[in-house]
Amino acid sequence: MAPIASSRVEFDEIPTVVGIFSAFGLVFTVSLFAWICCQRRSSKSNKTPPYKFVHVLKGVDIYPENLNCKKKFGGDDKNEAKNRPAAPKISLHLDLEKRDLNGNFPKTNLKAGSSSDLESATPKLFTETEKEATSPESLKSSTSLTSEEQEKLGALYLSLEYNFEKKAFVVNIKEARGLPAMDEQSMTSDPYIKMTILPEKKHKVKTRVLRKTLDPVFDETFTFYGIPYPHIQDLSLHFTVLSFDRFSRDDVIGEVLIPLSGIELSDGKMLMDREIIKRNAKKSSGRGELLVSLCYQSTTNTLTVVVLKARHLPKSDVSGLSDPYVKVNLYHAKKRICKKKTHVKKRTPNAVFNELFVFDIPCESLEEISVEFLVLDSERGSRNEVIGRLVLGATAEGSGGGHWKEICDFPRRQIAKWHMLCDG
Repeated sequence: MAPIASSRVEFDEIPTVVGIFSAFGLVFTVSLFAWICCQRRSSKSNKTPPYKFVHVLKGVDIYPENLNCKKKFGGDDKNEAKNRPAAPKISLHLDLEKRDLNGNFPKTNLKAGSSSDLESATPKLFTETEKEATSPESLKSSTSLTSEEQEKLGALYLSLEYNFEKKAFVVNIKEARGLPAMDEQSMTSDPYIKMTILPEKKHKVKTRVLRKTLDPVFDETFTFYGIPYPHIQDLSLHFTVLSFDRFSRDDVIGEVLIPLSGIELSDGKMLMDREIIKRNAKKSSGRGELLVSLCYQSTTNTLTVVVLKARHLPKSDVSGLSDPYVKVNLYHAKKRICKKKTHVKKRTPNAVFNELFVFDIPCESLEEISVEFLVLDSERGSRNEVIGRLVLGATAEGSGGGHWKEICDFPRRQIAKWHMLCDG
C-alpha cells in the first residue's frame, strides 16, 4: 500500500507545477508585449513625420488632429458663425461639402450691384502701400522688355510661412492679377494654379477653378508637414497658371519658379509677388522621338503595333525628368474604335517600353485606318500632360505617311522606324 500512496502524492503535485509555469509564462508574455509597445511608441515620437500636406480653403485652418471628425469641424464653423456679426448679402462664405469633382462651387444668383459693393465684398489681401510697391506696373517699369516679352501674362501673389511647432511649411496662394484672356469669345479665362515642390516632385497640388475672371482671388493654403526647416533652403516652388477648358486640354498661361535658397522664414510670414512668364521654351523646341514597329496581317485582318522606345523627351517642367507613357488610339474614318496604353516609365527622357498590341481591323482596306501615338507625362492628382504626338495613316504627313505606305505595300512584315514627335 505504501507505493500507491507515494504515486498519488506525485500526481497531485503535477497540476501545481504546471500552474506555476503557466503563470510565469503569462507574466513574461505580457511584459514582452508591453516593452514592444513602448519601443514602438518612443520610435514614433522621435521619428520625423512623413511628408504630407493639408489643403486650406478661404483661410480655414485645418490640422491633422481636427481631420478625424468632420462633424466637429462643421460644428465649430456653426458656433463661430453665431458669434460673428451679420454679413451682407454678397458673402464669400464657401461650404467645402458643396464642391463638385473639379473643386468648383455651384453658381449662385447674385443681384447686380455697384462696383463699390463688389470691391467691399472681396477680401483685401494687401494694403494700398503694398499694392503700389508690388504692382505689375512697377515690375514692368523697372525692367525693359523685348518685343517677344511684351505680352502681358500678369503677376502671382502669395505668402510663405514655416510653423516650427508642427514642422510644417505653409504656402498661401492669394491671387493673380492681369491674366490674359484665353477664351476669344467671352474674352475671359477660367484660371487655376498647379504647384509642385522641386526637386523631389513628391507634391503636386492645385487650386480650384475660378470662372470667367482675369483677376482671380484664390486665398488657398497648402500645408506640408514633416519638412525640416534647414531642408527648406534646398527646395523650389514651381507654379503653373492654366485656364480650364471643358472640351479640350487646358490652356497654359505661364509659369513661376521661386527658389527658396536665401529666404528666411524664421521672422514670420513673408509676402511676395512674382511676374508670370512664358512656359519653358525648351519644351516647344523639341518633343523627342518615338520608335514604333507595325505589321499588317492581311489573312487575319489584324494590325500588330509594337511601341519600342522613346528618346530625347523634353522636361515636363523645370524640375527635370518626366514620367512618360504612350497611349495608342486606333481610328476608323476619324472615329476612335480602340485604345491601349503602355506602362509608365519613371523619371527618364529615354524610355524603353517594348510593349505589343494587336488590333482587329474592321475592313480589308487600310485607307480609312490611322494610328495615333500620344506620349504623355504621368502626374498624380491632375490631368496628364501631352509631351508629343505621332499619327500614322494614309493621310498623315511626313514620315508617318511614308511608314504607313510601306506597311500596306509589304504585309506580314514588321517594319520599325523612328519618328519625330510633334505638338499635341
